[in-house]
Amino acid sequence: MPTSQNLQELFRTLYGAVYQCNRYNCYFVEFAGGISPFKVKDFLALKQHVDAINVEAMVEDPSRASDVHVLMPYRSERCFVLTLTDVLHFQELLQGARAMMSLNSLLYECLYAPAVY
Repeated sequence: MPTSQNLQELFRTLYGAVYQCNRYNCYFVEFAGGISPFKVKDFLALKQHVDAINVEAMVEDPSRASDVHVLMPYRSERCFVLTLTDVLHFQELLQGARAMMSLNSLLYECLYAPAVY
């Protein structure tokens, strides 16, 4: 993991954080006691996979198999075993990080857009 001077905190909740590293052009996701690096494309794919988890089906299904969801992100050495509350916390973390990414892009466009006369 890069030094803290290379990382910028993008978004944080009580349960985790997402950091941006411009030196390596990736995001570091801190969640459930571990930190995992993701390239931009892989991070967005992770968010799609987490958003696709059907929380309603997990709640309604009485079987023990529906109590956890195993998530194995692309090009990652980490495997996430998520309970229902973990899924909700992870969704919140990734949605907040994605919103901050969009906000940063919008601010960059506004600040550095060429002036049109």
